[in-house]
Amino acid sequence: MNKTIRRASVFCLLLVLALLVRVTWVQAYQGQALADDKHNRRNLIGQYENPLGNIIVGGEAITGSTKTGGKDFGYKRTYTDGPLYAPITGYSSQAYGTTMLEGVYKNILNGSDSRLKTMMDMLTNKRADPGNVLTTIDPDVQKAAYDALQGKQGAAVAIDPATGAILGVVNNPSFDPGRITGANDKEAWAELSADKGKPMENVALRKPQAPGSTFKLVTLAAAIENGLVTDIDQPTGIPDPYTIPGTRTPLPSEAGSAACNNVSPRTAMRLSCNNVFAELAYKLGQDKMRAMAEKLGFNTQIDTPVRTNPPSKYPSKKMSIDQVAQTGIGQFDVQATPLQMAMVTAAIENGGKLVAPHMVSEVTDAGGTVLESFKDPKSQQVMKEKTASMLRDAMRTVASEGGGKPAQVAGAEVGGKTGTAQRGVNNSLSPLAWFTSYGKLNGKQIAVAVVIERSDTDRSEIGGGRLAAPVAQKMMEAWLKK
Repeated sequence: MNKTIRRASVFCLLLVLALLVRVTWVQAYQGQALADDKHNRRNLIGQYENPLGNIIVGGEAITGSTKTGGKDFGYKRTYTDGPLYAPITGYSSQAYGTTMLEGVYKNILNGSDSRLKTMMDMLTNKRADPGNVLTTIDPDVQKAAYDALQGKQGAAVAIDPATGAILGVVNNPSFDPGRITGANDKEAWAELSADKGKPMENVALRKPQAPGSTFKLVTLAAAIENGLVTDIDQPTGIPDPYTIPGTRTPLPSEAGSAACNNVSPRTAMRLSCNNVFAELAYKLGQDKMRAMAEKLGFNTQIDTPVRTNPPSKYPSKKMSIDQVAQTGIGQFDVQATPLQMAMVTAAIENGGKLVAPHMVSEVTDAGGTVLESFKDPKSQQVMKEKTASMLRDAMRTVASEGGGKPAQVAGAEVGGKTGTAQRGVNNSLSPLAWFTSYGKLNGKQIAVAVVIERSDTDRSEIGGGRLAAPVAQKMMEAWLKK
């Protein structure tokens, strides 16, 4: 063999060896990464090759699967009462991905989670039978809130204070996730995306807004915990008319100066006197106010397991004294979701103990074997029981004598707090109407928070007691009278 042929042979051999090394590397080391790549269409096809597992409410599946008759995707997701449960389920779309519980438990529901595989599945590399997600949502509470919110734009959340179980999560307007589950639902997606009511926005869990006077519960809790208030029936000495500290700006209260001058915390809560809570926040200072808020969940991402992103907010950046005073009435940069305000009320009702809120009780495989359980959630004592008792006492007065009267449930103990929050530059947008409350009857308890963003009500008539309290009443009644 001459030298030229020999060199060519060696070169070709090296090329073959290099190719073998590359193939071995791809198969042995990069194979799984390529298989898991989000751009690998085979994965998406595999997810919808068979029926999906289900999300369960009250023992009944609120999801399903139907054959598509297409070449790529064998099945697509369907929903029972889609708009009612959309804030909980989210959507599972062949074109637009997954959200909410559909997203959090995507691998359980499509059978790709390794915990679902049997020994035979592992040997044959077959996709396992999908699992199911059991929620804590109560269908009666959910439906009561949904019906009560019709004609209004807003959201509501209900929690069992003793267990942390989320009983209801409702948005209005809502949407039918079944409209966008296929591979060719561009028109429906464009329509929903362009809707000015933002039906796909999860206001209940993921849209922090100024909580207004409902935040006065946090302010009073901080004042009691730090010894600034020791008796809710003792006059505070805080005058009205009242000027915001560090400014020449008067801070009026809807009840008027005569009604709010030198009143007790109980009366201040009933009449929602801004002067009292602004002054308490000013005297406490930013650090003590923030510490109380953070104990109750502010400035923390909460996994329900749907993550509250962005989290509810009490300002961390250094504020001036007038800004601190404004936070005491739930304004300036304070922002909260209905979930967050329901958590505040749940802790108050539960003797100062905050149980981690969650909307899933169990995750199971196809045969019902429990893979994850959330029936023993974490809890934390965030305020003294005496503090919680004083707050409940003041809240009962709001519900029996104040703006919270529309929330009364016959035979039940009910406490509440109204709120009306300014928003927009120079209060240019219609105010937010808030209400948060607790109810207990025959050993059952519930905490609720409702926000109304828009309604047909005249601006001068917008208030938490008028608009939001009736929604809370329907939710509490649905749970307590079961």
